[in-house]
Amino acid sequence: MLLIRDLVQQALATGYLTIAAQEQLRQLLQTTKYEKEDINAFMALQKAAMDGHVKQEIRADAKGKASRCQSLRQCVSHRTL
Repeated sequence: MLLIRDLVQQALATGYLTIAAQEQLRQLLQTTKYEKEDINAFMALQKAAMDGHVKQEIRADAKGKASRCQSLRQCVSHRTL
């Protein structure tokens, strides 16, 4: 079973969060019971993204414009992660 902390570790190691990983994170956060370590890892990923250490792959909308959430938390709450 894939864990939130595993996805976070990969993103922190590569400095990049793919759209596929964003989707997996969204699904895990919405559908699974997770442990404190997973929440701590997710918070570390948010901080790394805000500090510019992790870049998010940008999703293009139907008009070809790039769409990107201001934060990972916003992406999750708006289901766009």
